[in-house]
Amino acid sequence: MPKISVTSKLDGIRSWSLQALDTCPGSIESPGVLVDACKGCYATTGNYRFANVKAPREFNRTDWERFAWVDDMVQELERDRYFRWFDSGDMYSVALAEKMLDVMVRTPWVKHWLPTRMHKFPKFALVLQAMQALPNVMVRPSSDSVVGVFTPGLHGSVIVPDSRVDPDMVTLCRAYENAGKCSGCRACYDKAVPVIAYPAHGKTMTKVIRIKVAA
Repeated sequence: MPKISVTSKLDGIRSWSLQALDTCPGSIESPGVLVDACKGCYATTGNYRFANVKAPREFNRTDWERFAWVDDMVQELERDRYFRWFDSGDMYSVALAEKMLDVMVRTPWVKHWLPTRMHKFPKFALVLQAMQALPNVMVRPSSDSVVGVFTPGLHGSVIVPDSRVDPDMVTLCRAYENAGKCSGCRACYDKAVPVIAYPAHGKTMTKVIRIKVAA
């Protein structure tokens, strides 16, 4: 059966994830160089470094290839009302993306949120469009910026240096006001919210932003 994760930030909302960076081709700017947003990736620090946390993500890396995986995922989501794909990792394979689409189609009672960088690759265009066309799915292509730069109509999320952003352009994630938790907010799943801005946090990301601004 698929290994489902529960991230404390998400109020108990569950997710299906893969190992960060290993399954994130969109994180690479050039050989050996990560895009700015991935240089401070939270999923490579803290508890994510522990073997017991990595294990289910590594299991999922091959488990999704099973013929029965879609059926198993649909059954797994029987009682869920919200679901996040990838609190770490990304849908590095078109075949995986197509199976995810099948799960989304067959679970109309679930609101799915999919953050991804795979929009950079043309071969994913059709499946991403099909996902976004579903009423219960919000695909959020991620900007690579850590200073709030995004393309309207393309990106659905961006990292900003702090909470001082223009409310007319983006919806600010206010988890920082609630001990880092969503606390009932479901904006990331909402199709009426075009762009979410996530204030940067953590020492590594602060350093990345400082270097970016200085440049």
